[in-house]
Amino acid sequence: MVFSSLFFIYFFLALNLFIYSRAHKITTKNVIMLIFSLVFYSWGGPRYLILLIAMTLISWSMALAMERYNDHRKVFLILACVLELGLLGIFKYTGFILGSLQAATGFPEVIPQIALPIGISFYTFQLLSYVIDVYRGEVRAQKKFWLLLLYASLFHQCIAGPIVRYKDVERDIHHRIIKINEVNQGIKRFCVGLAKKAILANGCAAIADTFLITNDVRALANVSALGLWLGMLCFMLQIYLDFSAYSDMAIGMGLMIGFHYKENFNYPYIASSITDFWRRWHISLSTFFRDYVYIPLGGSRKGTGRMILNLFIVWFLTGMWHGASWNYILWGLYFFVFLVIEKQFLLKHLSAIPKFVGHIYALVIIYFGWILFKFEDLTALGTVFKGLFGLNGNNIFDLQTGLMFENNIFFLIFAVIAVTPFFKWIRQRLIQWFKKRKDIPYPIYAYEIILPVVLLILSTMALVGNSYNPFLYFQF
Repeated sequence: MVFSSLFFIYFFLALNLFIYSRAHKITTKNVIMLIFSLVFYSWGGPRYLILLIAMTLISWSMALAMERYNDHRKVFLILACVLELGLLGIFKYTGFILGSLQAATGFPEVIPQIALPIGISFYTFQLLSYVIDVYRGEVRAQKKFWLLLLYASLFHQCIAGPIVRYKDVERDIHHRIIKINEVNQGIKRFCVGLAKKAILANGCAAIADTFLITNDVRALANVSALGLWLGMLCFMLQIYLDFSAYSDMAIGMGLMIGFHYKENFNYPYIASSITDFWRRWHISLSTFFRDYVYIPLGGSRKGTGRMILNLFIVWFLTGMWHGASWNYILWGLYFFVFLVIEKQFLLKHLSAIPKFVGHIYALVIIYFGWILFKFEDLTALGTVFKGLFGLNGNNIFDLQTGLMFENNIFFLIFAVIAVTPFFKWIRQRLIQWFKKRKDIPYPIYAYEIILPVVLLILSTMALVGNSYNPFLYFQF
């Protein structure tokens, strides 16, 4: 964890917003944001700040070279991609590759331990999107290195996403204007994200980790079948609430100072197919692979066989992006299989049957997919799959599972509702009701102010004295 959550909210972010509000020129505002962003990132390991600066320098210099030496622009694009992906590979995949080689051949005897820089996958992909867009002529190369570094290091989203493309924030970097209504929206969005993380995601994580014992396969084998089902349900809720919370907070903090980041989630658990799920889940990543890998490879334009190969490459890379372990690759290829099946024939059949059947089908596939995602140890992974059906010799039900479910039933119901648009629908109805009530002075404003304050207070209470605050997506 880079900062403790409360330190970040009540000191770092508050100080940033105060100092930022005192600046008037855009250059001064950008300098303030760069300083705070570099301090924020270096808090997790100053030596990795050098890596972030070096990778930004590569993108900056290669993009300028593309515009200056137009006839050789492809050479500079390839060089930028090789250098940046090479650095990502060294830091993220060296241990995985050498470990797999050692398991197969016994060589090498010693595997170097290389710590993973926080957020390296996110800012690497952002910088890659920048140089590719410059190569395509979709944006002009940024002449000032420090402004490109600002883009790569913005503390709102540098370490946990969403993946922000330079062309989407280029105007904001140079000409953003703070609007009161957007500041209000940003505060609400941040408070909603904070509550999703501090109250809901952490609560689901505490239940999930009670049953999903990742570091002890023997203990895992003894967990009851219903305990494993409940634990995986909570992990399924946790990973969405956790990751979407980061995106909510990033979008909210951006709006507070005039940056506009695109949506990264659109209620993925109401999807009616796996294709629909991936249009709604981690949108910035799926569109990155679509625009910079799938379509350049030919997409579906070159026949069925080539389309399947292109999808295989995309989903192999999607799995690899999430982590240096075989389970992530299996997770990516698992979704590849269902996406191919849907493209070939299943989607047309799903569209002809009641929609709730598609929802059930998608949720079942997604649920088992998260089991692949959760367990890096393949032995533990197999143990869980067997344990779900009582094949470990484990009980179907035990007292611990019953008590855990009984004590958390209302929390779980609330968490399940929270991953749907239900509360959004309620909010819209409340606003419509307030508008009709002439006897309540400024009712909408009262509602819009009270809600963020209540969420902030509840989140603070949840975080105070709570040392259990896992950050899932910091590993990427």
